[in-house]
Amino acid sequence: MTALLERLGLAGLHKIDPEAAHGLAIRALQMGLTPTPGPVTSPRLKTTLAGLDLPNPVGLAAGFDKNATAIAPLSRAGFGFIEVGAATPLPQPGNPKPRLFRLTEDRAAINRFGFNNEGMEAITTRLARRGAGVPVGLNLGANKTSTDRAADFAKVMTAARDHVDFATVNVSSPNTEKLRDLQGKAALAALLDGVMDVRGATPVFLKIAPDLTPAEIEDVADVANSAGVAAIIATNTTLGRGGLKSPHRGETGGLSGAPLFDKSTRVLARLSTMTDIPLVGVGGIASAEHAYAKIRAGASAVQLYTALVYGGLSMVSDIATGLDGLLARDGFATVADAVGTNKEDWL
Repeated sequence: MTALLERLGLAGLHKIDPEAAHGLAIRALQMGLTPTPGPVTSPRLKTTLAGLDLPNPVGLAAGFDKNATAIAPLSRAGFGFIEVGAATPLPQPGNPKPRLFRLTEDRAAINRFGFNNEGMEAITTRLARRGAGVPVGLNLGANKTSTDRAADFAKVMTAARDHVDFATVNVSSPNTEKLRDLQGKAALAALLDGVMDVRGATPVFLKIAPDLTPAEIEDVADVANSAGVAAIIATNTTLGRGGLKSPHRGETGGLSGAPLFDKSTRVLARLSTMTDIPLVGVGGIASAEHAYAKIRAGASAVQLYTALVYGGLSMVSDIATGLDGLLARDGFATVADAVGTNKEDWL
């Protein structure tokens, strides 16, 4: 019955504007109308990421719960960890609507939100009030109108550091003009130095784009190694549009979902040859097999988001349970044992 209701709910949501549908999905979570089986776990699935103990390695990517208004139900949805935000120092409305597009034929989405959020004060207040649950991180962003975007990241880090389990420096969104310029070696080093100076004991993650050249990936690895980054999230959305079929394929913004899987996994595998920093695989994950492929390509944990638009929240526990079975099938006692065991196929 629960599965039928979820399918009916998804069908209804797909008949309305995508951003309005997302708002309704958040509201359904807040009202307890979605599957909440609790974190899925087993001895095989228990994972340590950057010193954080996760019940399983399947996480929620940033962008789903931008304003940290559904932390409690999301913590019970089967995820091993969740990431909220992005948060900027000041509230901002983001880019003009429409700014979110379903690419149903491609099992994908394009967004150009532009870091719309209620600002760090409102978001960190909610984070401070959260109860016990799976580890929660905050994606850090910069205001569009800021004259010192690097300083913005440090401001949000200072506000949030006592209320989160990790924080992610997001310089890889394509929807804030010139933000990706901060991935350059010198700019990224300076930005990370500022964040690390104010982080306290909070682990700092770095989220990178999938559109980097091999030389740029190597630069990112060098800077991350020097800065003491605790994990690298690979990857954010892509500006690429190859092979798409949906009518909205020409919209500007970042593409996420199934078409991103191969590109993001190749970046992940390449990065794994350049650093021993734990990696989080993101991009196109919609099944246990996808999650397992990311892990074997070099990821210690994974995150998903766009697949939920098409598969619903119940897929989270399905992916975690399925991953447990795949690890058992191949004789891996833990997730860590499987990390990077097949990365050569992606290089």
